[in-house]
Amino acid sequence: MLGICTYIGASLMTLMAAWRLPALRYDEPQRRALWACAAGFAAALWCRVPAVKRVLDAPITDLYVLVKYLTSIVAILAVLRYITAIYGKSPGAAATPRYVRTSRRINNIAHGCALGAVGAMVVLFFTAVDRSRPSVEFATDHAGQWGAATFISILYVYLASATATCAFQWGRAAPRAETRLLRAGLTLMAVASVLYAMYSLFRIVTVWAPTSAAAPTMRVVADTSNLTIALLWAVGASIPSAKALSARWTTWRTLHKLYPLRRDLMEAFPDLTFQPPASRLREWARTSPSLDIRLDRWTQEIADAVELLRHHATPALLHTAEGMTAEHPDPDPAAEAYWIRAALHNAHAGARSRLPVRGLRDKPLSDSHAEAHWLARVQAVYATISNEQLESLLAKTGGRTAYSLSSEAAS
Repeated sequence: MLGICTYIGASLMTLMAAWRLPALRYDEPQRRALWACAAGFAAALWCRVPAVKRVLDAPITDLYVLVKYLTSIVAILAVLRYITAIYGKSPGAAATPRYVRTSRRINNIAHGCALGAVGAMVVLFFTAVDRSRPSVEFATDHAGQWGAATFISILYVYLASATATCAFQWGRAAPRAETRLLRAGLTLMAVASVLYAMYSLFRIVTVWAPTSAAAPTMRVVADTSNLTIALLWAVGASIPSAKALSARWTTWRTLHKLYPLRRDLMEAFPDLTFQPPASRLREWARTSPSLDIRLDRWTQEIADAVELLRHHATPALLHTAEGMTAEHPDPDPAAEAYWIRAALHNAHAGARSRLPVRGLRDKPLSDSHAEAHWLARVQAVYATISNEQLESLLAKTGGRTAYSLSSEAAS
């Protein structure tokens, strides 16, 4: 069961790192630091997976231990970097709060200590650690041996110091967080840091003073602790992004709903768009522009197309459409959907008037998101209009043929 949980935890952290991978394209220290945290923790967790452990141990005995420990240092170093990144660039010593200066000083010291710790651990691993046979649980199997104990102590002294610093910073910032989501995220990350600091001290004690516990038992303790801490940190780091993620999901769903309406209109008026409609799969695979920009463009393009449809609608079309949809559960968007469908039909048939008819009724829409929500309601009805309903509407407004003749006469 624990092995399956380790696979799941490593996979989740890998997905989190992949999700944050675009951060490398931008000069944003916060996003880059979070990516490095996720990537470091993912690598450390994968080293605990038996299949990965066997691959790493094939060329060098217990190489998985060195890789696991070094990636843990990278992850914690990135966490410290994230703490200082959230304060932004320094405006000057006089204007910078004391706690910010302290955090930056600790970060600078941590970078230097990390380099020293990595160098010392690599040297000790290849010279002082007894690797004559593969270990089941490295710290337990080598407990009491000065080389391995020193090797492990260097790691966990660094990790204990760094995570204690993280716990202090996040624990202090959590009560002052601006939102409830941010407060919850900082609290979980602080708890994870406290647990990791305590775990690090526990490992230092047990490697110098061996316990009577068997290696498999200690491995279960180690894997459970690390998996719990990594997941707590991952959840804590993700919670503040939940609101943004929810907004992105809502935007994506709105684009998905507007796709048929926008496609039909842009096929009728291709000059209105810089990005012609593609298949749904191609649209969802686009990475540029961003979802918000795309939504804003789509609403503008639809609005421009509807404005052009005024040349293809009959004067009585809107009034007739409103009469046909008076009993509809959502009458106003339904009337607009019928108007668009009929006017678009006339446009495809070649019926056009030189003078535009009166436009659709004004709506109190404050921004592009409100307009997109309205258009989604229009699209919901637009997709249900049958050919029989369209023919009935055209007949009540004089029909396409009569309109074409009157339009030609007017022009």
